[in-house]
Amino acid sequence: MINENLKNKELCKVRTITSFLTLTNDKSSWEEKIKKASIFGGDLAKQFNANDYEVQSIRIVTNAFGEYLDTSSLQNTLDDMRYLANILQSDSMPDIRIRFAIGEAKTSNEIDMIPYLIKEFGDISNICVNVDVDKLGIVNKDLTLQCAKVVKKIGQITPRGEGNFNFTINYNCKPLIPYFPASYHNSSDEDCFALGLESPDLLVEALKTIDNEKNHNIKMQKSFDIMSSSLQYHIDNILDIVNSFNHKYKTKFAGIDTSAAPSKNCSSMVDVYKLLGVPYFGASGTLEASSLLTKVFKSAKGCELIGFSGLMLAVVEDEGLAQATKDKQFDIRALLQYSSVCGIGLDTVPIEGDTSVEKIADICSDTGALAFRLNKPLTVRVFPLPNLKAGDITQFQSDDLCNSAVLLVP
Repeated sequence: MINENLKNKELCKVRTITSFLTLTNDKSSWEEKIKKASIFGGDLAKQFNANDYEVQSIRIVTNAFGEYLDTSSLQNTLDDMRYLANILQSDSMPDIRIRFAIGEAKTSNEIDMIPYLIKEFGDISNICVNVDVDKLGIVNKDLTLQCAKVVKKIGQITPRGEGNFNFTINYNCKPLIPYFPASYHNSSDEDCFALGLESPDLLVEALKTIDNEKNHNIKMQKSFDIMSSSLQYHIDNILDIVNSFNHKYKTKFAGIDTSAAPSKNCSSMVDVYKLLGVPYFGASGTLEASSLLTKVFKSAKGCELIGFSGLMLAVVEDEGLAQATKDKQFDIRALLQYSSVCGIGLDTVPIEGDTSVEKIADICSDTGALAFRLNKPLTVRVFPLPNLKAGDITQFQSDDLCNSAVLLVP
């Protein structure tokens, strides 16, 4: 049994209800498919709200955009994106904010378009590229280099380089990740939906219930038990709501990404580390704590665990991590090290604006090597910031981003 305070539904939020659907090049069919997914997501959100669970976003992810947009030229693609944007903004759509991902870019031509799509359409053009490896486990360097050029270009042509929030380079990532922008859907798969959670508040409150245990191993076991059982309590509630929810537009339920998914509006993962006995994020013991936390997210039962279902260390989406960069408590190499036992890779990491394309590609290759060697999904989402050097403070204006110190790519 868990403490009654940990049953507080405000501690575990539904970060996203994400629908995955396939669009074709028949544009006349887009509005109906998108509208049905939007209505379903909005109505499920209301059901969660009626059961005291906050839903933060409704999202839609499509198959690869080259399968339904006219990519014969950049202008034609932009025209089709405007058509799509008009649908999402039309009066016929439900009165809810929909975040939209146009799936993966597959061809060299499509990849080259990414900076211009993101510049023009921002948060409705979340995009990823999936990079493979050869038989030696060496990532596709040419593809990685092309993606690094995209990262660099986005940093140059979007305000304050913030457009890189909408692009990831994926290594060993499967479809049906509910979080953006690593999400993608295969047109060969059936339409479905998934959930992603936000639980740092729950983890912090759970750890506060533990007595001042002197024995380290016993403390870690108690920490695991209370975090795991608290998370499972809310997952069980959420699954009951989903499974009992009948709706004419309901598709297959694919599962839950149990990642903590921190944001500016909840407890920092840094607080979790401190409660586990780590003096500060980046201190000795951080790796061990990261491994424990990953086990918590992997321990959930009762549904398919999809996406990352692990520890997310999103540097400029977490106030504590952002502050830790200012205090020089960790660097990029530390983030990669922690990714070996957890996480998401290098996520929302601000880097020097003059970092070369080759150096960006090299750090991506390191991330990819980890992902495939350890058989885990890792991504790279870095922000090269024009005119800023390591140690300079970012000037982001996005509601989603915290300001932090710029990190050096070694």
